[in-house]
Amino acid sequence: MSSTAAVEARPLTAAGRVNLLGLDEAGLQSLLAELGEKPFRSKQLRQWLHQRQVFDLDAMTDLAKGFRATLKTISEQTLPQAIFDRESSDGTRKWLLALESGQAVETVYIPERDRGTLCVSSQVGCALDCGFCSTGKQGFNRNLTAAEIIGQLHYATQALEAEGRGRRVTNVVLMGMGEPLANFRNVVPATNLMVDPYAWGLSRRRVTLSTVGLVPALYRLAEHSHISLAVSLHAPNDPLRDEIVPINRKYPLRELIPACEHYVDNTPHRCIYWEYVMLDGVNDSQKNARELISLLRGVPSKINLIPFNPFPGSAYRCSPRDRILRFAETLQQAGFITTIRRTRGQDIDGACGQLVGQVINRRNRGKQSAEKADS
Repeated sequence: MSSTAAVEARPLTAAGRVNLLGLDEAGLQSLLAELGEKPFRSKQLRQWLHQRQVFDLDAMTDLAKGFRATLKTISEQTLPQAIFDRESSDGTRKWLLALESGQAVETVYIPERDRGTLCVSSQVGCALDCGFCSTGKQGFNRNLTAAEIIGQLHYATQALEAEGRGRRVTNVVLMGMGEPLANFRNVVPATNLMVDPYAWGLSRRRVTLSTVGLVPALYRLAEHSHISLAVSLHAPNDPLRDEIVPINRKYPLRELIPACEHYVDNTPHRCIYWEYVMLDGVNDSQKNARELISLLRGVPSKINLIPFNPFPGSAYRCSPRDRILRFAETLQQAGFITTIRRTRGQDIDGACGQLVGQVINRRNRGKQSAEKADS
């Protein structure tokens, strides 16, 4: 296959080139085969691009000049760029990153005493329309490419290094904008690069995919990736989950729970992380707690209770603190490891999608003002 045909078989940048950052080991080896190059070049490229974060092909001195010249004609390495960069009083840092398409996604860094967690997005918007989610209210635009997903890790790492405060990314969660399993084709190579010892080299336990539970994709994920799994549960029974998480009508709990158990049985991980947002008067009663205990009994589990972070237009409120504590105590007494997530970044619009929503609203107001001025 010609080099031009090889380029056309992959997602292209605006300049019509391959962004090498989005190719994992298999992807690079496929490209190398099409270019008539040896497979070991894949390791070299991953080390240059991800371990050393060197994008200048001329600086990759262990690559043959002819090979570098070929790569220059078909590829480029581009990162998203920040539109907004905000830091919360608690140290949480949130970026709104512009993509080549003119769209934007959110990436959040959460510093803790023993770790630094980066929350990355996998889609522009989301089609699943969960009632408590700001991103879902914006609708779905498109999937991110693997280069755009891993590019968030590159950008954040460079931004943190520029701070000079010694902060770094030790954990990555795909828990930002979008449903990762709805973008399976691009999420898997991006997470492969995160755990690749010749790329980012993170432990599989430190890379977590958060999903609302697309059951067929969960079974596929067990075949292709052994990263940690978090499931956005949010309700202990089907009628309530149908309301809060509409995809439950297609993949109810009787299908979701076995798919999660299958994932644990076929990966090195010891448990599923269950995400449960606490909504006042909706899913936070003692009856709900007992239902949750019954639902997860026998499933290796850790439960993360999440105080709801309100956003404009939301119909929900956060459960009172004492009710959250009582809910957690009931689960703990039943033997479940249960934590209450600290609310982070509220002063910088911490809920996923809030910052993008603000920018969209501002742009729309600006557009409406311009239209009025022209009329």
